[in-house]
Amino acid sequence: MPILNREADIYPENLLDSEVATCQPWWAMYTLSRHEKKLMRQLTKLNLPFYAPIIERRYRSPNGRKRVSYEPLFGNYVFVCGDELTRYKTVSTGSVSRVMPVPQPLELVTDLRQIRSLIATDSPLSPESRLEPGQRVRIRSGSFAGYEGVIVRRDKEVRLQVNVRFMEQGVSVVIEDFQADPI
Repeated sequence: MPILNREADIYPENLLDSEVATCQPWWAMYTLSRHEKKLMRQLTKLNLPFYAPIIERRYRSPNGRKRVSYEPLFGNYVFVCGDELTRYKTVSTGSVSRVMPVPQPLELVTDLRQIRSLIATDSPLSPESRLEPGQRVRIRSGSFAGYEGVIVRRDKEVRLQVNVRFMEQGVSVVIEDFQADPI
């Protein structure tokens, strides 16, 4: 039994196959914590095109009951298609923390089409990070912008490790996956 029913994760239904998807700019909307579905409901009411892949997750509750929940594949992200007015209306909903223009919209549409078809197969999917342990990165945003280091994982966190090389010692700090670019 699902906790909540599945909601629409795309509007309009044919967005990724329409001409609008390939000729309009795309925006990656980084939502406030756990506001993805709220933003999607608001965008549907405003008739603004978006896609935020939702996957089914099955698990057992502590008392052993089977549960189903529907979770965003990319936590905190909703992809919106449209011009500056669309971007403005989306930000005006109060659910958006940060806006990032998508520099390669055709690549994004191709990738989102593939993800949508994978979700349609009903195979179990797991989100994967783009940063791997041991990878050198440079932080591009936030209070650590400009820092370089190596990605390490500890207790399910992504951490940036900055070393003093000749001592082979250093420190690490928790970062978000989106803050770093591979070097």
